[in-house]
Amino acid sequence: MDMDDINTVAVLGAGNMGHGIAEVAAMAGYDVAMRDIKEEFVQDGYDQIEWSLNKLAENDQLSQEEADAALERVTPLVDMEEACGNADIVIEAVPEKMEIKKDVYDELEEAAPDRAIFATNTSSLSITELADVTERPAQFCGMHFFNPPVRMPLVEVISGAETDEETLEVVEALAEDFDKSPVRVHKDSPGFIVNRILVPLMNEACWLVENDEATIAEVDSTTKYGMGLPMGSFELGDQVGNDVSYHVLEYMHEVLGEAYEPCPLLERKVENEELGKKTGKGFYDYEDGDGADIPTDEQSDLVEKRLVATMANEAAKLIGGDVAPPESIDEATQLGAGFPDGPVKLADEFGLENALEALEDAYEETGHERYAPADYLEERASEGGFYETGEDGDGDLEFDAIRIEYPGEMVGHIVLDRPHRMNTISSELLDELGEAVTILEEDDEVRSILITGEGDRAFSAGADVQSMAAGGADPLGAVELSKKGQSTFGKLESSELPVVAGIDGYCLGGGMELSTCADIRVASERSEFGQPELDLGLIPGWGGTQRLANVIGEGPAKEIILTAERYEAEEMKRFGFVSDVVDDAELEDQALELAADLAGGPPIATKYTKRAMLAGRHDTDAGLEYEASAFGQLMATDDLMEGITAFMGDEDPDFQGK
Repeated sequence: MDMDDINTVAVLGAGNMGHGIAEVAAMAGYDVAMRDIKEEFVQDGYDQIEWSLNKLAENDQLSQEEADAALERVTPLVDMEEACGNADIVIEAVPEKMEIKKDVYDELEEAAPDRAIFATNTSSLSITELADVTERPAQFCGMHFFNPPVRMPLVEVISGAETDEETLEVVEALAEDFDKSPVRVHKDSPGFIVNRILVPLMNEACWLVENDEATIAEVDSTTKYGMGLPMGSFELGDQVGNDVSYHVLEYMHEVLGEAYEPCPLLERKVENEELGKKTGKGFYDYEDGDGADIPTDEQSDLVEKRLVATMANEAAKLIGGDVAPPESIDEATQLGAGFPDGPVKLADEFGLENALEALEDAYEETGHERYAPADYLEERASEGGFYETGEDGDGDLEFDAIRIEYPGEMVGHIVLDRPHRMNTISSELLDELGEAVTILEEDDEVRSILITGEGDRAFSAGADVQSMAAGGADPLGAVELSKKGQSTFGKLESSELPVVAGIDGYCLGGGMELSTCADIRVASERSEFGQPELDLGLIPGWGGTQRLANVIGEGPAKEIILTAERYEAEEMKRFGFVSDVVDDAELEDQALELAADLAGGPPIATKYTKRAMLAGRHDTDAGLEYEASAFGQLMATDDLMEGITAFMGDEDPDFQGK
């Protein structure tokens, strides 16, 4: 089956995941049959879709016409044959119980056409065992969405023992058509990628508290503010549901052995129905207490060692077992759990030898199998890390937070590459951005720089507040971070190459400060701009109080900064901040065309022009003096003669920078 053959999607289950998947499929233009076992269940799911679509329209994330059309494509049904008799693909999202799912597939096999692909939304159960219930294991795979499906970008696409490659490719293409980011899981292994990392991490957090080695406050302070993860371990457990973590652990324990024995602390929480936010109480009290009130200053070296070592060990089992490579593990965890960096990179930075030592010490002390180091961890510790160090095959320096592309036309393209974090700016990104500017300036084949953000959600939504919080409330550290951002952006502003910012989506806070340092900015219609720092009790700290006024004048700059409001692209064009506003789909092409046009200009004259304008920014006389000197020097260049000759012959000049 090819992607072109998929027109009708059946979704089994109308609960939170089922109606969310049905909504995503309908928004992508597919006819959707959503089925559940009772009319009240399926109608409730349909009502939830209607509410969600209207909310998206209300927030201008799609038009009301698009919302109405998506709802029209969803048909709520109870009869299995009516729902699946003409389906091209069936996505099953019934409760996470093996026997319930098997019973559904018994009934489904009779109702669905032979051509139909079956995809289960299980978060941890065996794809192979479920496929064995059907007569089409080659057309059966996992398609694990994350909650809520409308917002979460990740879809794990999981191979069963007999799944055809064609099936996996079609399901990956379908996920992309749903505007999701598929990550391949090459082997059927409990927990797949994200839960295989997160659930043992949660279990180890519980064991630390159960054994009086740490408090809940110490674990969550370390996780959130020391390691820089989006939530504390117990905070995340309460968010997901402690029963969910426990049941996944039970399954892992059953299939993988004693290393995954659930901690009694977690078991007690489930027995007492303290499941987290959904019951009002879990590890934190959300009804009578302050909820997840996590201290910023109770971090523990022991907690960090144990938790990083746990993630390193699980990553080693996944990589060594050919379940997923390092890049997929990091990407999935970033997209599905919001990690600033993936666990593989985190472990490499911590040092695999340190993680291995932490496991060996704990294993010697306790004898518990969860601390038994994986063979692959020992192997990679001796090699220095999971990732191969050094340069890639093309001899280009590898980056994590950005990437450099060379689209031709003498343009060097810097892409802010943190779509899972809305391309927010971390200290690491600042380091890499400064290095990238140097690389492009030293490349004789590059004559202009284009900067864009990965994905269509954000050029950059600002500073990575989470990574900053990991450093604690340190005034001196904040001063240094401010200076670092000012310096890095200043390097871009003063680059001898012309710089174009192609802005698509959110351009807020530090992201707007970055774009201010470009020479010319072009934006898509859907872009939004703003300096929201004052709403946080801060001020723009990466040059915004100075550079924005230089671009659009003091009055408009004060309005934008002091109101902390958001502005649409057309209004920013009226301010003079944006030179052009283009159709969303045309943004990157238009920005690249502009960068290519600038690259074709005279390099020496361009360099002197930028220098003169910077010199005269606060001292007109100094700027005029530099302008006169540069004007004289340009008279002796080959480029001047090329320009004059081309002008006289009505031809395009071919400037060589000589």
